[in-house]
Amino acid sequence: DLDINGDSVEWSVEYYDVLQNTVGGGKGKMFYHFRNTTGAFPTFSVDGSDARSPAPGTQEEQQDLIDDLQAHKTELYKDLIAEKASPRPGVIELMDEAMADPKIAVGVCSASTKAAVTKVLDVTLGEERRN
Repeated sequence: DLDINGDSVEWSVEYYDVLQNTVGGGKGKMFYHFRNTTGAFPTFSVDGSDARSPAPGTQEEQQDLIDDLQAHKTELYKDLIAEKASPRPGVIELMDEAMADPKIAVGVCSASTKAAVTKVLDVTLGEERRN
């Protein structure tokens, strides 16, 4: 529960699209939002209670908040992937064919966190294909 001057911190799809095309990385987007768009860092609830923690005042506190938000976002994403993700038709067969051919190198590239990508690969392709 984050807010700035009583307003909840929420990004519209349109705003996120702008960030996605102009600012790299999840942490970078959050820093940009708080430093450039709102000009302030949020206050937040502590352990889901009514108690509010003040907005971070130092760069170290700001970094800690962004690190915590990124870690929480990754955990939420991993839960969503575990519940909803499945491979697109033909992907498993294509991967298996490619991995069976010693002339073909198979790899994955992503801008997501390693934990998020690992979860997607394990759920959609199976952990045995990742190792």
